[in-house]
Amino acid sequence: MPSIEIANVPSLDLELLRTFVAVVEAGGFTRAGNRVHRTQSTVSQQIRKLEEDLGQRLLHRVGGSVSPTESGEKLLGYARRLLAISAEARAVLNEPGRQAVVRLGVPEDFAGRPLTDLLSGFARSCPHIRLDTTSGWSAALHRLLDADELDLALVKRDVGDGRCLARWPERLIWVAGRTLDTSIDPLPLALFPQGCIYRQRAVETVEGLSRRWRLAFVGQGLAGVQAAVASGIGVGLLTEGTVQDEHRRLGPSDGFPDPHPSEVALIARKSRLTKPIGELAEFLRHTLGSALR
Repeated sequence: MPSIEIANVPSLDLELLRTFVAVVEAGGFTRAGNRVHRTQSTVSQQIRKLEEDLGQRLLHRVGGSVSPTESGEKLLGYARRLLAISAEARAVLNEPGRQAVVRLGVPEDFAGRPLTDLLSGFARSCPHIRLDTTSGWSAALHRLLDADELDLALVKRDVGDGRCLARWPERLIWVAGRTLDTSIDPLPLALFPQGCIYRQRAVETVEGLSRRWRLAFVGQGLAGVQAAVASGIGVGLLTEGTVQDEHRRLGPSDGFPDPHPSEVALIARKSRLTKPIGELAEFLRHTLGSALR
């Protein structure tokens, strides 16, 4: 491998890399702008500048969505590592010897649950540990763990699907609005985005019934799907604890077989657990069950 004289290599702009990672993870310029607090035009300009600096096309642009090119995929891993190292350096320099940082990933649909209060309790009991939380769908959280951008993650998955530090069962319930005719063809579905196991469960079950279906609503968060179901937009699949009074539960007598169960699992990155990470894992192992009910 040829040697590289670092002094003669132009440095990469971390802000441009941060925008690039946001665009790839969000799948579009507008959503990425919300993440990095930039306008869509500014995001586009930053991506264009990064591509010009590197002399490579980094993104495929098709309609309103984007995906990384081969060069973009190569850059993505390096960009995440550089940003993680930068964040770690700042944390160490800003709070030398006082706080350890544990990076926790949580499912997107945990919004509205008492998880925030639970983590606040941990922060009070362990003031020497600072929590950095990231929300996302399980597939994305797995990728962040593999990229060493998270220390722990709570993910939705099939029961017993791999090793974990702890796991909690979830019961899934078919729900519809009070007046929705669930015999219509094709069946309208109100689902979470791709990467969510509930969406996968719903589609596989409906197709297994040899029923036609259409995607009537996709919600980025729990509240959106709950509201869409309640208003009669489509049939949804929710955990028992998130079913609302406005929802009508569906079962085998309605033509909807009980879904296969799923679980919430606490998983860790492959490297050895540090003491602060172990403290959070132990706290969640003993307290999360009550928050999931």
